[in-house]
Amino acid sequence: MKTLTGKVVSTKMQKTITVAVERKFRHAVYGKVLVRHKKYKVHCEDEKVKEGDVVTIVEVRPIAKDKHFILVKSL
Repeated sequence: MKTLTGKVVSTKMQKTITVAVERKFRHAVYGKVLVRHKKYKVHCEDEKVKEGDVVTIVEVRPIAKDKHFILVKSL
């Protein structure tokens, strides 16, 4: 199971939030630290999280066409 931590970007859908996960890595040749972002749609039964909250999500079986994560906790 993949566990990720990210920031809530959108709460406009019903029972779904969008979480942006940031990852940093060093370039293989130049050594510069690069930052990449990826957005995930996350299932959220209780709609108590707000935009800007930092949350932990975990990978589960597919819930919808592009929703494969559930909300574990809000930090």
